[in-house]
Formats: sequence, structure tokens, C-alpha cells
Amino acid sequence: MGDGAARTAVIVPAAGRGERLGPGAPKALRTLAGQPILLHAVRNLATARDIDLIVVAVPEDAVEESRALLAGIELPLVLVSGGETRQDSVARALLALPPEVDVVLVHDAARPLVPAEVVDRVAAAVRSGADAVIPTLGVVDTIKEVDGDGIVRATLDRSRLHAVQTPQGFARDVLQRAHAESDGGDATDDAGMVERMGVTVGVVPGHEEAFKITRPLDLVLAEAILVRRRASGGVG
Repeated sequence: MGDGAARTAVIVPAAGRGERLGPGAPKALRTLAGQPILLHAVRNLATARDIDLIVVAVPEDAVEESRALLAGIELPLVLVSGGETRQDSVARALLALPPEVDVVLVHDAARPLVPAEVVDRVAAAVRSGADAVIPTLGVVDTIKEVDGDGIVRATLDRSRLHAVQTPQGFARDVLQRAHAESDGGDATDDAGMVERMGVTVGVVPGHEEAFKITRPLDLVLAEAILVRRRASGGVG
């Protein structure tokens, strides 16, 4: 938990349906190694040293189910009804933050295995004065720019490309202003909203285990990582 110098909260938008995983429950409530993805995500966030509060935006019809699911989390927790879009869910969660919170992280529930070290790294960078910080990994594949006709138009410089992860961290007033000035579109990346305001976004190292669960194959990889963690006595 944080040291009191700056209260830090994590917002977890978890109201998405996750169609690419196939029909069924909302993505965050799908199971991973026998437990909902959301539980894995929140449990990992709660192990971070510098987090004081977690606010989770869940589907309106799953608030009580989610409350029971997360009852054992040993960190202050607030549940809110999410909106139709990710942006709506984050905006609703922002309204639920107590006034003393001045550092806000936003984390995808679909990245349930993010190590605590990444969470603390992002939080520390914002507390040190950054307006916005994102964890990233360098791109390992060659990236081609392809037009609508399926023709390669350019090979991009891989050394300058980064894959973005979460949690993304912000000074609270910066993130609130970004949402207030938004055009109402469905932003997939809070840092992108902040960039459009002209705010500088910094980068810290991410982690290969902070990948996003999108397809059934991702669940297989996540389960393998959990098996390895549990065998070594880590957080599962």
C-alpha cells in the first residue's frame, strides 16, 4: 500500500463483453484456471506496494456477483456500474474516487497477470512528477504498413515502435480533463486521449506477462504462466 505521500487509485474497466473470446459471460468474468479473469487481475493489483484503492467498473447486471467475487481482496475496493464503452466506464469510476486521490492508474481487466513491479513502476513515475506514463515493450516483429488493397506501402522502423500495456498512470487532474474534453468517442487508450491535449506521455518498461487476453489461445498461455507461478510460490 502507498506511503501516504500521494494516495494512488487504480481504475479497472471490466464491463466489456469480449466477443472475440466467443459467446458467454462478460470477458472479465470468464474463467482462467478455474477463477474469473477479474479476480486474477484485482488480486495482482492488490499486491502492488504503492496502491491504496481499486475501483472496478463492471456490467450493471453483475455488480453484486462481482462484489461477492472480490470480497476477499485485502485492499479498499469500490464497485461501480460500467458504461456502454470503455471510456464511459473509466469516466464513471473517476466520479467514484475520493478527493484525496491524486494519482490514478487505469488497468485493463483483460491483463490479469500484470506483475506488481510494473504497477509500482508506473505509480512511482507519476508521483515523481510525470503527467502521464505508460508501460511498453519493444516490438519484436517486423511491422509493415499495408493499404486497403492489401499492398505493402512501407516497412516501419522497429526500433522506434513500442507495444503499449497497462496500467497507464496519470495525474488525476490530467485524466479528468482528458475525459471532460473528450468528443465522446470510444477511446481504447487513455494515454491517447491525454496525448490529444498536448500532454507529454512518458514510458517505463512493461513486462511480457502483462499481455491482454483477447483470444482463446491467450487463455492457454495465461494458464501456463499461472502453473509456473504457483510452482514457484508466486501470486496466482
